[in-house]
Amino acid sequence: MAQKPTFDYDIIIIGSGAGGSPAASIAARAGKSVAVIEKGEFGGESPNWGEIPVGAMLHAAHIYDTAKQSAAFGLRTATVGYNYPSLLSWRDTTIKRTGAAGNRRYYEKQGISAFSGAAHFLSPNEISVNRRHLSARKFLIATGSEWLIPEIPGIADTPYHTPRTILNTTRPPKSLFIIGSGSTATELACLMSIFGTKVYLSDPASRILPEYDSDVSELLSDQFQKHRGMTILTQTKVVALQKDGMYKRVTYSRSGTERTVKVDEVLIADDRAPATDLGLENAGVKYNSHGVVVDAHLQTSARHIFAAGSCVHPGTPTHEILMQSRVAALNLMHNKFTAVDTHLPLQVTRTHPGVARVGLSEDDCLRRDLRVKVATAPLTLTPRSNITDQRVGFVKLVADKKGVLIGATIIAPHASEMIHELALAIKHGMTARDIFSTPHEFSSWSEAIRVAASKLL
Repeated sequence: MAQKPTFDYDIIIIGSGAGGSPAASIAARAGKSVAVIEKGEFGGESPNWGEIPVGAMLHAAHIYDTAKQSAAFGLRTATVGYNYPSLLSWRDTTIKRTGAAGNRRYYEKQGISAFSGAAHFLSPNEISVNRRHLSARKFLIATGSEWLIPEIPGIADTPYHTPRTILNTTRPPKSLFIIGSGSTATELACLMSIFGTKVYLSDPASRILPEYDSDVSELLSDQFQKHRGMTILTQTKVVALQKDGMYKRVTYSRSGTERTVKVDEVLIADDRAPATDLGLENAGVKYNSHGVVVDAHLQTSARHIFAAGSCVHPGTPTHEILMQSRVAALNLMHNKFTAVDTHLPLQVTRTHPGVARVGLSEDDCLRRDLRVKVATAPLTLTPRSNITDQRVGFVKLVADKKGVLIGATIIAPHASEMIHELALAIKHGMTARDIFSTPHEFSSWSEAIRVAASKLL
């Protein structure tokens, strides 16, 4: 009788971010021998340079911005200021509090072996890390994604930032040209503009935040230009970059005309590419330019190897990646597989005001030729808007012909908190009447949800 092969570990997880970390902890608690391989900073993007540090800086920026605008309340605001090194110190405090950021001990304390270095598959069950060979019965690939650097003439000789590095500057740049206008780009544009940076926000698309409805793009474009002093450059292609002394010269084409602007810094925050350079062909794992190919259970073409997170779909939000990691852990340990729930997309952009959407957008329904009912309630219909003097935003609900909610979009100061009521409603097939008949505190922002629901009755 042939002897079963022996391996160094039951499970090796490549990547210690949101796609790998929960799975490693779950498997270790279940008694499996687990190793985590990390070629960058332990903890991955979210705690080290993603939404934790960006969120900390945005929180401080929003407080500063609100304070500056508070003369209407009788507050003396002329002397409000900030100390950028102290803001960076606050950012570092929030990073440290996560416990996982840059900290291999976080994993070792759980009995998980942690290795620093780039993993490379040598065979279906063996990888190399810094010339060391490790083997496992099963693997989880959670290598994430990287910002894609566009092919622009002069870019190789011109210093630039990505979202991974932009918060490492010792002070906000006086001027900043951003290539891209998705969620991350607009969050950073909002952050820098609050601290006095002259921001140019560019995108080849016809509007900023193209993943949201057009009314979201229009409202935020108006806010950014009128109240933040940004220059919005839609339908714009950057055709050249050049270092010009201490500055960067950006040449862009718009409406058939080329123009040049000189800025302190350039930020590339447009597309992302999956991190798939780890010898996947040696393990029989299929992948393409979009990412590692998986089925509904996150299983790759190699049955003992699973993949999760933005190495599968670049740009996947962290809350989805965390869910995938938990599903992957279960499927790595059990023969009866669990499928990933992909029916309810949820997206948040933490600008000021914030944006959130769940389910189908109005534009989605138009593209699919779905017959739906749409109702929008401006925030100005709520007492909260009057109390706080925050007048910009709305709640938009999308329902089918029977009044069952299928989508929602919110622009509001606390959009990221408000959206979950609607996510729960859509997930469980609730109607606009169900929302309307649920008590909502009269002076809360959520009253706008009830008002929007009333328009669908």
